[in-house]
Amino acid sequence: MIFVCAGSREYQFNRLFQKIDDLLEKGVIQEEVFAQIGASTYKPRNYQYRNYISKEEYNQWMEASRLVITHGGTGSIIGALKKGKKVIAVTRLSKYEEHVDDHQKQIVDLFTREHYILGVHEIEELREALALVDEKSTILRRFEKESYILNIIEEFIKNNYH
Repeated sequence: MIFVCAGSREYQFNRLFQKIDDLLEKGVIQEEVFAQIGASTYKPRNYQYRNYISKEEYNQWMEASRLVITHGGTGSIIGALKKGKKVIAVTRLSKYEEHVDDHQKQIVDLFTREHYILGVHEIEELREALALVDEKSTILRRFEKESYILNIIEEFIKNNYH
């Protein structure tokens, strides 16, 4: 089962949910999908979804999933990693009015560079990420020490925003 989550902010992420529908229609994704679509206006046709779910429901879907596809928010990424899930993070981009800026690129690039996740910036990359996530040659690190990744994030912020 794949759990797709877009967070609870006021920004749409239609691009992601349309692509999931497309990949299901083409048979690229052949398993159950559930999505928390947030403020998105696109309504999925080929999978179950809800705009918002409770923290309890979120945790249930997370636990039931084999793979999490999430927006590039730090909390969503770390939450999935702490539960031992494989993660594909798709960045919200300002040019698509998905966020006010492109800070998620830096977050996703950091986690990708450290081999915790597979990062996607342009939606066309999602199909390849789905193919790679389960390949034996794709080694994703297990998230074991929260302090380690937080140190990386803090160092990144210090070096790029001060």
